[in-house]
Amino acid sequence: MSLEVSQLTKLYGTQKALDTVSFSASPGRILGFLGPNGAGKSTTMKIITGFIQADGGAVKVMGKDALENPKLVSPMIGYLPEHNPLYLDMYVREFLEFSAGIYGIRGAKRQERIKDLLQKTGLNPEQHKKIGQLSKGYRQRVGLAKALIHDPQVVILDEPTTGLDPNQLVEIRNLISDIAKDKTLILSTHIMQEVEAICQDVVIINKGKILAAEALENLKSTSSEVRLELETEESLELEWFESIGATSYGNKGKNSVNIICQDASEARKSVMKIVQERNLNLISMSQSKKNLEQIFREITK
Repeated sequence: MSLEVSQLTKLYGTQKALDTVSFSASPGRILGFLGPNGAGKSTTMKIITGFIQADGGAVKVMGKDALENPKLVSPMIGYLPEHNPLYLDMYVREFLEFSAGIYGIRGAKRQERIKDLLQKTGLNPEQHKKIGQLSKGYRQRVGLAKALIHDPQVVILDEPTTGLDPNQLVEIRNLISDIAKDKTLILSTHIMQEVEAICQDVVIINKGKILAAEALENLKSTSSEVRLELETEESLELEWFESIGATSYGNKGKNSVNIICQDASEARKSVMKIVQERNLNLISMSQSKKNLEQIFREITK
């Protein structure tokens, strides 16, 4: 494992922000780090990156103790905080040269690294612009390039797509997926569709405790429940379907009903029987398993 977090604890006065938090992340896989506001995500990331100290536990990056040797481990980590810290009056290339210098990257190696990152992040056409002139999407690209300038083995991104338009969102997602091919990447986000689109592993934290830490595929497969959604031309009453499973109205108001059930085959038969008995005109009936957002809400509520 490139990153191992074990029994991590953090106190703010009497409040336990992190309560024996443990998880691991592997190279070549994107780990989605999820939790409600105030769950402990940012605290965990700040401890891993050495910005704040832990009160207990251990963090190992590439086998090195990050809590005991933060200066040794820091060059192994690239970090993009939620509030992307950039010098808006600096030019893009100038900022990357400055950032490279912080890590002692100089001469031909610096120029080669910057050239590579400008190409990877699509910043070549913008390299001679001031950062303050760039759109939010391009500023995020600059932040990503800065986080990668020293070629870290572990990359931690905190809400990297917040505020981006749909086109920018897809471009940044593709960039993140490309970065993760040869690195260990942790992505903190509130956007569940983003996690389902690009993450292989998931950690869910709430009130400082880890509630789930496993492969996304495994997490989604643990739920045996199935959702049926039917729509008819007529208004429906929930009580007609309560014997089948938990019911609620769908996107079409009283003309659609969602039913959460265990046995989809039997549920479909029961629905069709009700449709026939009540002489309803069925428009559609679809079946799906719980998505990540539904699982997240159940786990954290």
